[in-house]
Amino acid sequence: MTEKLQAIRGMHDILPADMPYWQQLESVCREVVAQYGYQEIRFPIVEQTRLFKRSIGEVTDIVEKEMYTFEDRNGDSLTLRPEGTAGCVRAGIEHGLLYHQIQRLWYSGPMFRHERPQKGRQRQFHQLGVEAFGIQHPGIDLEMILLSKRILDRLGLTDWITLEINNLGDFEQRARYKIALVEYLSKHKAQLDEDSLKRLSSNPLRILDSKNPDMQTIIAGAPSMQDFIEGQSKAHFDQLCQWLTALGISYRLNPHLVRGLDYYCLTVFEWVTTHLGAQGTVCAGGRYDGLVAQLGGKESPAVGFAMGSERMVLLLQEKQKLQDTPDYYVIATDTAQIDVVIMLIEKIRTQSPSVKMIMDFGESNVSSKFKRADKSGAQFALVIGENELKQEKVTVKNLKTGEQALVATEELKRKRYV
Repeated sequence: MTEKLQAIRGMHDILPADMPYWQQLESVCREVVAQYGYQEIRFPIVEQTRLFKRSIGEVTDIVEKEMYTFEDRNGDSLTLRPEGTAGCVRAGIEHGLLYHQIQRLWYSGPMFRHERPQKGRQRQFHQLGVEAFGIQHPGIDLEMILLSKRILDRLGLTDWITLEINNLGDFEQRARYKIALVEYLSKHKAQLDEDSLKRLSSNPLRILDSKNPDMQTIIAGAPSMQDFIEGQSKAHFDQLCQWLTALGISYRLNPHLVRGLDYYCLTVFEWVTTHLGAQGTVCAGGRYDGLVAQLGGKESPAVGFAMGSERMVLLLQEKQKLQDTPDYYVIATDTAQIDVVIMLIEKIRTQSPSVKMIMDFGESNVSSKFKRADKSGAQFALVIGENELKQEKVTVKNLKTGEQALVATEELKRKRYV
């Protein structure tokens, strides 16, 4: 027996019934980023492995456990991108987009991480990424939050989502804080769980983000990062908070929000929800002022965020019901003249490009065709027989009320008759 072929675990097909939600999300995102003057960029799904090791950090969970890495025929180590920022920065450096320039860029597409699949978390997942380069002013941090909020507003999801923010300080302040944190956690080594013990020497800030209930007492007693942040770093973040308050944008200061990637500094933020179980973060980002130089470019301030498409779609599906249905279902009552009917339908498609029509090519009787029309979800049936062809008109029948009218083809673009 031939083995049944199935999709790879954690890599899902997106079926037609789900597409209206994806299309709504993508359409809104595209419109909003354009409002703020961001330009689309596209870069490869596959990059050199060292790009992610240098940007994300070799001792992060992503690099150590989750990347899809392989050797090609030339013996080069390649990796399916686990996130988009590194590839965007690499493309910007390679093509001279970031040198003493301001760039506002966005991208969307699949990312890949070998994680345990669960609701809202897949091994192939999709993200919208928005990145701005060359702006040190805290106003660009605010713009990222406002842009992401506008997307959520347009999708009707704002009441389900909360903004959390934190200040990681500059890299020197963060380094001093790490020393103090490791010193504190080392005194409680016997109480650390397995993940935290691994992170203690490699990425201790990630311990603060632990979801293990047994770790919360230890985390609560840890030194505060805010005690190490001063000067411009503090002023930058304080200004952002003042603006958020002035604009009436609610937020929660979360001292344990550290983000999982090494390149973040200063402002970090997340939009979180309680409607998706454990996978509550739907959008996350922050500043990464050192990454461009770290990857070989000239120093450039940078800030961005990524929005998880699968999680957004799950929220949209919970919030509303969408269907991709045709405007008209075309029924030819005389199958002998099907070719003439097709020509007429093509004329209508030319006259009214926004109108969606499905043609019934079945050989069954008209009654069966009307049953298929009802099943299609269309509001109207276009009934075309000998009389309609002679007049170059169509009979429009409302499938909900049964009312019908004979109308000229150019009137179909109105989508409103009986």
